[in-house]
Amino acid sequence: MAKLNFGGVEENVVTREEFPLEKARAVLQDETIAIIGYGVQGPGQALNLRDNGFNVIVGQRQPSKSWDKAIADGFIPGETLFSIEEATKRGTIVQYLLSDAAQIALWPTIKPLLTKGKALYFSHGFGITYKERTSIIPPDDIDVILVAPKGSGTSLRRMFLAGRGLNSSYAIYQDATGRAFERVIALGVGIGSGYLFETDFKREVYSDLTGERGTLMGAIQGIFEAQYNELRKRGHSPSEAFNETVEELTQSLMPLVAENGMDWMYANCSTTAQRGALDWKNKFRDAVAPVFTELYDSVASGNEAQKSIDSNSQEDYREKLGEELRELRESEMWQAGRVVRSLRPENAKKAVES
Repeated sequence: MAKLNFGGVEENVVTREEFPLEKARAVLQDETIAIIGYGVQGPGQALNLRDNGFNVIVGQRQPSKSWDKAIADGFIPGETLFSIEEATKRGTIVQYLLSDAAQIALWPTIKPLLTKGKALYFSHGFGITYKERTSIIPPDDIDVILVAPKGSGTSLRRMFLAGRGLNSSYAIYQDATGRAFERVIALGVGIGSGYLFETDFKREVYSDLTGERGTLMGAIQGIFEAQYNELRKRGHSPSEAFNETVEELTQSLMPLVAENGMDWMYANCSTTAQRGALDWKNKFRDAVAPVFTELYDSVASGNEAQKSIDSNSQEDYREKLGEELRELRESEMWQAGRVVRSLRPENAKKAVES
């Protein structure tokens, strides 16, 4: 484990140089990794582990679209694809990658199958952190660990196939075997993490819920809507409003930020853009700071977790979610986005060829 300095603050991190894939394979050579759930994180982690040479099986409900997807991805019923119960029995490491609501519902089934010496693995600290609400309380004689990729399972897989790594956090909640650290790091390397930084279950879920509701999804969509609507109200066309709000950000500027940071992106824009951005950034920061304080307090109090549990447990949850997503998809801004994306040179060429 290395200590890296981040702006004067030291953090424990593990890189692939100090814990290479060969070492990870050696650590887990006698383990069977059972991926429970094949929805959001399951496919990316399962396929990356399998491609990296680990012994992977999948547990999934049957019949289901996810069961069919696992078969399409090369998992074989009765050999590497089983019911959730059977896969949990066979696994020495059980990666519990169901949705938070499904984890709660399946826990009474899963818990008796977590026998001494196994490892229970999460990619989200929700179930453990809010155990008073979820009732997910692991047995004392197993390891309880976490690797949380900082992105979707789709991104994890795409970056793996591109020869890149998605950074992940790791945490140990319970070390019953004395091997929890080497197990969690080996798994983090195996799923294709770039580097792994230390956290705990509570900090992971607090930061994750804040990020999803904040700059990663909720806040960015809110900002998009506010700017797009203002431009449209002032007479700008949908194409101009979308390009200036979303397309330029995602296709031109964010890649520069990813490459070398915000200051480097600023330095590669016009002096007029630099001056305006520097003048207005503090006003935006100060305007949203109280919202982030309110958001974090809501996460820390458990309110956000309870809202999620309550809504996700409703029988018509998926129908309601689908309707909300449909409204978003069919809004003028994202209809404009669909057209703009189709006109990107690479997509326009495909359209002509087809």
